[in-house]
Parts: sequence; structure tokens; C-alpha cells
Amino acid sequence: MPENDAARGRVGPPLVADERTMLRAYLDFHRATLALKCADLTDEQLRRAASPPSTLTLLGLVRHMAEVERAWFRRTIDREDVPLVWSERGDFQEAYDASSATRAAAFAAWEAEVEAARRIEEAAPSLDVTAPHAKTGEPVSLRLVMLHLIHEYARHNGHADLLREAIDGTVGA
Repeated sequence: MPENDAARGRVGPPLVADERTMLRAYLDFHRATLALKCADLTDEQLRRAASPPSTLTLLGLVRHMAEVERAWFRRTIDREDVPLVWSERGDFQEAYDASSATRAAAFAAWEAEVEAARRIEEAAPSLDVTAPHAKTGEPVSLRLVMLHLIHEYARHNGHADLLREAIDGTVGA
């Protein structure tokens, strides 16, 4: 990991830790990676679809991840009756449309959802806490939610790598 990562808010996961600490650390590492991919870019650059014909943008990814954090932690694990951030119809795809979005609004929503997710996870007595899946009603554990979020961030951070490189040539993260 580059030396300036810690100064920019990204700390590598520990090499040895208990399961919960390791999951928290990897999830936070991936959250910080997405933030780094968006660092030092203008709203216009963050809204740029850098790999046509795809309309995917860095700002769209941030908005999408706010929805994912909310859906899994607040709506599923905490069972809050809250709508998605950008869709009253429950359509996750609407978050990807960042054509009129701003960094300030997208990051405020994402950061609020990350903080809510952290509070919910920390308050849970164990990773074995379960809640019904929104679509199937089957129980899902906090462990599954954390692993799913790590997977989701890792996948989208790969997209962010390519988007950022196409915008200004920046590689690595």
C-alpha cells in the first residue's frame, strides 16, 4: 500500500485479527478505495461516462453504493422502513443516473449510509444476527451482509479503476 494511503483515509486491513475485526477492516478499506478513486475530480469529471457505450460514472457508483449500504444495513439488518435514497419505486438502477448529481449530495448520502451501517454493525451482538431477506424472506446474517458489501465494493472498485484511468490517467488506488 502506498505510504500516502493512511494520510488520505485508507488503512490496510490487519494481517491477523478475529473475524469481525477483519470484515470491518476489509469493508472500510474498500469504502476508502472508492473515495480515493473519486478524489480531486470535479463534479463534471465524476459524472463523465468514461467508457462508452456504458453510462457508468464514478458519481453513479457512489450513489449506487449509498443505496446498497442502506438496503442491506438499514432496511434488512435493522429492519427500518425507509425508501431508497434516489428511488421511491425501489429501483436501484436510478442511482446510477448521475447526470445532474453533485459530489456534495452524493457523498453526503453515501457517508450518512456508511455511518448508519457502522452503527448498526457495531450494535449487533454478533455476526450471527439474522433478518429476513427483502425479496425471499429467508434469514440472512450480518456476516453475509458484510461479505456481500465487501464483494460489491471490490467489484465496483474495479469499475472505478477503469473509469478513473479514462478520466485523467490516474492508475492504482
